[in-house]
Amino acid sequence: MFRRAATWRRDQEPRLVREKPQGRKVEKPSSRPVDKAAERKAAFDYEREQRRGELEQAKEEAARQKDRERRQQAVDKAQAALDKAEQEHAKRAAAIQAEVEALEKRSQTEEARWDKEKERLETALRRARG
Repeated sequence: MFRRAATWRRDQEPRLVREKPQGRKVEKPSSRPVDKAAERKAAFDYEREQRRGELEQAKEEAARQKDRERRQQAVDKAQAALDKAEQEHAKRAAAIQAEVEALEKRSQTEEARWDKEKERLETALRRARG
């Protein structure tokens, strides 16, 4: 546990230092006889557990793939609805714009008719006054 320090000065007393524990001890192979049946059973159990894990991973991946497909279908459906709504909006906006242009034309026609009528009536009023 304690040992004398390897280096020390002559004018000092030798001091004790704590020994460091040695590295991990290497275990010796067991001297017990090898049980072939136990080894085969352990290998079989290991293989069975590996297959079970692989099957579970495959199921999880299939579930993730199904979820991705479901989300993609929802995205496609929403995109189709948006595209359809945009087309409907464009159609309605074009119809409204056509109505605005027709009303503008009618307004201009009415304004021209009124200017003509007003001019005729004002001329008649001037003649009547004298």
